[in-house]
Amino acid sequence: MTKITFYKKNNLYVGFEVSGHTGKDDYGKDLLCCQISTVAQMAIVGFNEIEKYAQFKEISDGYLKIMVKDDHSQKSEVQFLFKTCFYSFKSIIEGEDKFAKLEVKNV
Repeated sequence: MTKITFYKKNNLYVGFEVSGHTGKDDYGKDLLCCQISTVAQMAIVGFNEIEKYAQFKEISDGYLKIMVKDDHSQKSEVQFLFKTCFYSFKSIIEGEDKFAKLEVKNV
């Protein structure tokens, strides 16, 4: 199962974490896992392009975490990117409760 956790502070997104493989299909054939990975990687590219806002990035097999500095979380382009990722993940995993979970935590 893939777990997607978004982190919010003062009602602003400050990061997200994606962990695990969905297990919906064999490795290399799992389209759900591929879609989730694509959105996660898009976030990395986006944050790298908008003035390197990412404070912390960790990427390994089946794991990605990205966090931004508190002062950067207030920037509209940062919130736009987080919201785009959040709603993309939400759309992708709709009806896939057995394979993926999306949650928001306040930090």
